[in-house]
Amino acid sequence: MSKQEHWNTVYTTKTPHQFGWTQPYPDDSVKRIEATGLPKSASIIDIGGGDSDLAKILLELGYTDITVLDISAAAIERAKKK
Repeated sequence: MSKQEHWNTVYTTKTPHQFGWTQPYPDDSVKRIEATGLPKSASIIDIGGGDSDLAKILLELGYTDITVLDISAAAIERAKKK
């Protein structure tokens, strides 16, 4: 099984609550991004973001150019629905 197949299987068979890395609110990441002083229009990429809520939260905070990159198309589809 390739890495991509593995992660697609993970994201099609498990809920976010079953992942050990899921945070209800990615407080540390948000604080670090805000601490950079970047303008809300800055390009931000979340590499390996899966279907985390970070991009959604950044959009809610007014950031406008957010990209999520992940090997799993299933994870990206789940993120888009959020």
